[in-house]
Amino acid sequence: MKKFGMIALALVSAMGVNAQKGVEDGSRYGHGQDSINTWRNISMYQEYYKTNDFKEAYEQGWKEVFRDAPLASVNTYNYGVKILRSLYGDARKEKNDSLMAKYSEELFKVYEQRLKYLDRLNEIAKNKMTEAELMGQYGHDYTSYNPRVSVSRAYELLRRAVDLGKGSSQYYVLEDLMRVSAQRYSNKKDNEEYREDLIQDYLDCSSYIDEVIAMQTDEKRLEAAVKTKENIDGHFVKSGAADCESLQNIYGPKIENKKDDLEYLNKVVKIMSIFKCESSDAYFAAAEYAHGLQPSVQTAISLGNLYVKQREDLDKALEYYNQAIEMDDDKMSLADTYYKMANIYFSNKKYDSSRSCLQKCLANNPNKGEAYIQMANLYAVNYEWTKEDALNRCSYYAVIDKLEQAKRVDPSVADKANDLIKKYKEQTPQVDALFMLGYKPGDQVEIKGWIKETVTIR
Repeated sequence: MKKFGMIALALVSAMGVNAQKGVEDGSRYGHGQDSINTWRNISMYQEYYKTNDFKEAYEQGWKEVFRDAPLASVNTYNYGVKILRSLYGDARKEKNDSLMAKYSEELFKVYEQRLKYLDRLNEIAKNKMTEAELMGQYGHDYTSYNPRVSVSRAYELLRRAVDLGKGSSQYYVLEDLMRVSAQRYSNKKDNEEYREDLIQDYLDCSSYIDEVIAMQTDEKRLEAAVKTKENIDGHFVKSGAADCESLQNIYGPKIENKKDDLEYLNKVVKIMSIFKCESSDAYFAAAEYAHGLQPSVQTAISLGNLYVKQREDLDKALEYYNQAIEMDDDKMSLADTYYKMANIYFSNKKYDSSRSCLQKCLANNPNKGEAYIQMANLYAVNYEWTKEDALNRCSYYAVIDKLEQAKRVDPSVADKANDLIKKYKEQTPQVDALFMLGYKPGDQVEIKGWIKETVTIR
């Protein structure tokens, strides 16, 4: 106290006797007697705070410092949050609703006032706080230390925090937003705006939590972030907000007007993919418009795949695969696309086109075993080239040769190739039938017709 008295006298001498509070003149401590009062109150409440006597800290100085000198110290806010959380907890244990409401309101005023003076407080802070961090804590405490939570206000605070923080948001804030958003939707399921907001919240939170997880180096924080990701998914799934019919109803009517908005189109594609709604009209429309605005190899291939699997429109699929080929310079990717095209042509009995695609596939990737297997299947359906049945059946040697080649270049297809070899061996000609035509094992036969290969009789 002797030291404090000397400080107080010095302040009086320096600033004169005209008292003025910091909240009035924008100074840190005020002037004159008010500055002395501020220093005295800081000294008193901090002594109680150090001993965790939060009730006395609150009564003996903290309230006055918070009210009269909002710029005196960042600790006014750091300590104030801890003090009021503790007092709220005590009131809750006592089931004192009026005190809970009182401390709750004062806690929120701490956040509001810190937001108001954030820039100036950061000038004196050792550890500066961003608006995103502060809003996140505010939103979290609003839902945690509040006997009368307004879901709309909670949503407003948390959405603002996430908009500011994005991938640097505290992981618990992302979960808070999803929980509140799901509750907001469940309270008014007839409000389609809330459904769409919930879907957007999920897209954002699931994306941002992945960024949070990627940045973690501490094992415990990583574990907490991963658990948060599971909870985010859980809140969304339990909400029941997203099924294919609902998503179609939300996005379908809007896509035409949004056909030039790439960000919106990609959002529709992403959310409908998550819920496996690729057969929906909205998904196809959004995907095609997005591809038109920003075509890429991957979007072209994806659309081709969709038209094969979901619409069975093979001509449209071929159109997109051809677009992909025009843009692609990756040999492995090109091989895969040509292979897909070969299968489509095969199913349409366009065997020349199928073989051409398989040849291009193998030119880009000579080790694609599936392509050799499909070539073998092509030979098998085009085995006839003469009026002699025994010679026609020599075509199956060419079939087996392709299957053996498939195994050599790609051991992963060995089982499939072996099953087909066993099947096609049964179709090869009998030795006696060939002997009658002047052929014996070891002789070569030139297969004419569609196949045009030379094979060895065995």
